[in-house]
Amino acid sequence: MRIAVASKSGTEVDQHFGHAERFLIYDFHRGEAKLLEEVAVEKYCSFDEGHPFRKNQFMAIVEAVAGCKAVITAMIGDYPRQELVKQGIEAVTAEGPIEEALRAAHATLCGCDCGGKEKCSK
Repeated sequence: MRIAVASKSGTEVDQHFGHAERFLIYDFHRGEAKLLEEVAVEKYCSFDEGHPFRKNQFMAIVEAVAGCKAVITAMIGDYPRQELVKQGIEAVTAEGPIEEALRAAHATLCGCDCGGKEKCSK
């Protein structure tokens, strides 16, 4: 399962969706996380008082994480979360080590009782 992670440090889920300037793309399969690539994006959040939806920046992020089943981020607003779901991408909030977050997200999204462990075939 391909999963994008918003991370500034490269080791932790430590970035708000709107503040991310890159996403790390992982393949999580049979309990193993493999970093596939890093994709640069323009920050979605413009820090505007009204916090308007910035469709062009949002769609560029969607394109950058195409093929991912989920995006793991430290925080995400309700509207961007809903828009990701419309694009077929689940938004998962977590903090801490990337591998633990990947395991938890996989366990939630895969639809079986694997717990993100080696026995899962997804």
